[in-house]
Amino acid sequence: MDYEMLASGNHIGGGCDLHTHTQASDGMNTPSENVRLASEIGLSAVAITDHDTVSGIQEALAAGEQYGITVIPGVEISTMAGGKDIHILGYYIDTDNQGFLNRLSNLRNTRNARNEKIMTKLQSLGMNITIEEVIADLGRDLKPDESLGRPHIADTLVRKGYAADMRDAFDRYLAEGKPAYVPQPRITPQEACCWIRDAGGAAVLAHPGLYGDDELVKSILKEAQLSGIEVFHSDHGPEDEIRYRKLAEEFNLIVTAGSDYHGERQGAVFHGGIGSRRVPEEVLEQLKAARGR
Repeated sequence: MDYEMLASGNHIGGGCDLHTHTQASDGMNTPSENVRLASEIGLSAVAITDHDTVSGIQEALAAGEQYGITVIPGVEISTMAGGKDIHILGYYIDTDNQGFLNRLSNLRNTRNARNEKIMTKLQSLGMNITIEEVIADLGRDLKPDESLGRPHIADTLVRKGYAADMRDAFDRYLAEGKPAYVPQPRITPQEACCWIRDAGGAAVLAHPGLYGDDELVKSILKEAQLSGIEVFHSDHGPEDEIRYRKLAEEFNLIVTAGSDYHGERQGAVFHGGIGSRRVPEEVLEQLKAARGR
């Protein structure tokens, strides 16, 4: 199997997309819809990696049995290092581990407090927007263990005419350094890796190219006990992939790939289409072998 071709998504079938989001966090689809889409395009496996929650995993696992596709239980934990938001992916975690669930709940509570501060900033800028409107725009009830984030707020800004599209909402208001940005207290990447190991999983650094600081990336790889690095991502170009393949070799890390699929918002697929980045099935065995260490 041509690894480079498969990782880029240029393959007629097979492979594993190790980074997708659902309605449990800031994705647009239900977990079962993600699994169905993955099956329809011929993926052999798909990971559900919602932000700071595992509430979509059970539905996805059931859908995996229905559609005959492997579902990898995952999570994406929000951390902070060098003044930047750093995301750590966890794979094959024990989703019944109560200690892990309690830790994720605390992270979501922090996120909710941040959302309220963002609302205050937007209102001070003259925008008539409330968190209740953001929840109402979901078109469904928000479950207690689901995660509400900035993409949901951006969606409401677009709906109300305060931004042209999702990217505009972030570029003008919500991104780091913009008027409505609110820094959020975070755990460190090292702590997130420890949490994932404690829950029996394998930790992987998500989309290093998005941080814009390879020296910071290297320091995280040195200090955090990571099992892998997401070399192939929808927002990585060929040069990024080459650099991070080299880092994977240098630090003896598993090479992973993920679309970071969030579904379609305002007519555009956020990050990349499901299956647009994928790795061969042997990577799953590597991640399983790395669990808990």
